[in-house]
Amino acid sequence: MAVRPSGWRLSNRFGRQPLTVGAARWGRRTEGHRIDPATSVPLTFDGRADLVLAPGEEAVSDPVPGAVAAGDAFALSLHLPYDTGLATFSVVASETGYAAAGDVTAEAALPDAELLEVSRYFVSGVDVLAPEGTAIAVAFGDSWMEGAGTTPGADARFPDQLNRLLDRGWVVNQGISGNRLLTDEIGEAALTRVHRDVLDVPGVTHVLLNFGLNDLGSPGSIDPGAPQPLPTAADLIEGYRELAALLKAAGLTVVAHTIGPYAGTVYEGYDTEEGRAIRREVNEWIRTTDTFDAVTDVAAAVEDPDDPERILPAYDCGDHLHLNDAGTLAMARAVDLSYLKL
Repeated sequence: MAVRPSGWRLSNRFGRQPLTVGAARWGRRTEGHRIDPATSVPLTFDGRADLVLAPGEEAVSDPVPGAVAAGDAFALSLHLPYDTGLATFSVVASETGYAAAGDVTAEAALPDAELLEVSRYFVSGVDVLAPEGTAIAVAFGDSWMEGAGTTPGADARFPDQLNRLLDRGWVVNQGISGNRLLTDEIGEAALTRVHRDVLDVPGVTHVLLNFGLNDLGSPGSIDPGAPQPLPTAADLIEGYRELAALLKAAGLTVVAHTIGPYAGTVYEGYDTEEGRAIRREVNEWIRTTDTFDAVTDVAAAVEDPDDPERILPAYDCGDHLHLNDAGTLAMARAVDLSYLKL
């Protein structure tokens, strides 16, 4: 199904000084840093080729011509003529980028570029015009949504895997590695960022929730010498209820994921007996509550049947906390696709 691009979204939301974009172009990516020059198109913003975003501001480019289809690969090139200061970025996007000196936005290749292996800067998304009735789901959560542990540049993140299973509709990746349901630390907490990252997504109809891992692990791993108190199961359950009520009030279909296993993780202070017990209690509540429209039992899909507190070795990226490419595929296959339709 072909759809027409509407506009690219750029962000200086967390910047501390103005961000100047001297030029921007997009084109069909062929391989690595190469694009098809015949498809390279300049972007404009209110008719201008350049853009200045004040701290906290975001912008959408003017609509661009042409048609795209699910699975097409495109590259966005930005010329940043001045020091950007603190960047708004996705730290573990598992997507390959490239940086080179000067305005090379119109170049077909960047052979001397610096490799940006997993992070993505200043780009928050791209809008497309899709046929009426297209279901749009937001994958809202932590590193298990964002894609930490998967092969960079391979489009093997959970939302990518799920998109390949869908006959119609699309899943938008709004995962932040390290993100929590209840507490700001790495990115704003889910209950804080839900308006911007879910409710403001154009055309959103569904949301997939994957939270809890960092609420249970981060209080110990950020400072193993002085771990913070863990939230109780009741705290997490109340957070889930508040989030679900907000999303349902907006008319969205809410699908919750159980919290995946992480025993034996290499991150010091993350894995505790107390945290494991809370995970089991919260997961049992998720499986049995009527708070959500549907539940995906991610934990059951990826756990080692001989030791359910651990990720199955075939699905473990190696740190015993994140899934590899096969693990995210198993996670996607656990989703009941009938809930992702209008």
